[in-house]
Amino acid sequence: MTANGKLSNYALPDKTQLSITMIRIYNTLTKTKEEFVPVHSGKVGMYLCGPTVYKPSHIGHMVGPVIFDAIKRYLTYSGYEVTFIINITDVDDKLISEANRRGLPMPAVAEEMTADYWANLEAMGVKESVSAFPKATEHIGNIIRFVQTLIDKGFAYESDGDVYYDVGKFSDYGKLSHRSLESMLGEGGSTAERKHTPYDFALWKSAKADEPSWDSPWGKGRPGWHIECSVMSKELLGDTFDIHGGGLDLVFPHHENEVAQSEACHGKAMCNFWMHNGLMQASSETGKVGGRNTRSNEEQTAALADNAAEQEAGKISKSKGASAFRDMLKVFEAETIRFFLLSTHYRRPIDFSFERIEEVGKGLETFYRFFKRFEKITGQSFYRLNVPLTRTADKSKEEKSPDGIAELRSKFLESMDDDFNTGGAIGVFFDILRLLNKFIDDNKMEAVQGNSNAVEQLQQGAAVLRELALTLGLFVKPVKEAEAITSASAELVGKLMTLLIELRAAARKNKDFATADKIRKDLSDFGITLEDRPGGTEWRTE
Repeated sequence: MTANGKLSNYALPDKTQLSITMIRIYNTLTKTKEEFVPVHSGKVGMYLCGPTVYKPSHIGHMVGPVIFDAIKRYLTYSGYEVTFIINITDVDDKLISEANRRGLPMPAVAEEMTADYWANLEAMGVKESVSAFPKATEHIGNIIRFVQTLIDKGFAYESDGDVYYDVGKFSDYGKLSHRSLESMLGEGGSTAERKHTPYDFALWKSAKADEPSWDSPWGKGRPGWHIECSVMSKELLGDTFDIHGGGLDLVFPHHENEVAQSEACHGKAMCNFWMHNGLMQASSETGKVGGRNTRSNEEQTAALADNAAEQEAGKISKSKGASAFRDMLKVFEAETIRFFLLSTHYRRPIDFSFERIEEVGKGLETFYRFFKRFEKITGQSFYRLNVPLTRTADKSKEEKSPDGIAELRSKFLESMDDDFNTGGAIGVFFDILRLLNKFIDDNKMEAVQGNSNAVEQLQQGAAVLRELALTLGLFVKPVKEAEAITSASAELVGKLMTLLIELRAAARKNKDFATADKIRKDLSDFGITLEDRPGGTEWRTE
């Protein structure tokens, strides 16, 4: 924290400086990919719009945080010092309504739901990456000063205790959402007669009876929704910062209004890169991802990313009865959900269903089986491999790895450098996994002991996999084993499986293949798979 209260101090960008690595980002403002050049060399300021905390978080609330957490991790891996902000909206119409419904003070509901949100972020491995979670109610004084500046500059006006932004005074209004003024309308209803034009939006709302309020030059009231993020981003990141993120549904009106407010106040760009993630939607809804398509991935991503109306039609939300995320964590491992969210390019909509998550879980099992295989061969835990934390560190592990690992690492970096394509990057993980499993098979490492050169190569190749996975926040620590059985019964099951495997082996030795096949088939019916390997037969549950 600096003396002026900001987490970092950012100056206007110097276009002559070179980025640490060549990363290109799709900018919603320009609708093109641009080379990333930070405002302040070597540092990145990133702001993500957080939730209005009036009900428990659902899976849709995890999309942005997981995506931008992965982006932060990758930028850090690429040599940047990243300040990552997620705001909390703790005063809002929906929050007031929910507090009244429950018969509780608004701050009590906000505190409860914020704790729920943080607990979910912690489970997803995100919370520790966030530099600060500013709350709107903590910045009321800053909001009032910001609004007064807009009035003083002629961009806002007071009307019967309300303060509105005069859209007609900002000539660039619509440049982010790429809409004409005629296609946009501001808030109407009971406040329409107080505005200069229907397009104007509220910066400050006059107090209603029994609603939370604060003193201001215009009387008691509370802030409008859009002004909060303009103020909090300025206070923590400066007048101009690097990356502003959020869901595609926030481009208009929320982010469009942030641009108008901030640029009118400061006379300079609010941020240099606007990044918008696709929305989470039920698999049967509009804009479904999947199936055959003749267009390239890049074309599909561009088309789907820009189709905000279709994505919002299918968006999972509280109003559509989305279940609490904490309940999902009772069914699925957090790592499985994170893997699922990162398996799609961030600008595309995420096709949600429990079946899709289960499918991802099966894919993850192939990695977990490899980790056990690796430990059995090397005597070393995959999760304890020492790996570089930056991409410019010593690459001896890559050089001593099995043939093909270096090329796959380069492919991973190319995917991430090209607009943080986590979907393509995860595809590389599977390629590395196949290569390492093949290396084990080709060198008969489970049957032949003592090939130290092959073991070292396997260790180095696995270290590259772990290094890259950590940049996406994956395979950080072992997942919990299933708790369906107690340790005592687990020991009994293990002994029974050993007995069955020995009986099957004896049957095969005596050429009693009917009995051997029946043992395999019956176990398969129980959800148990036998895998015959050079070092013996292993079993696993489906």
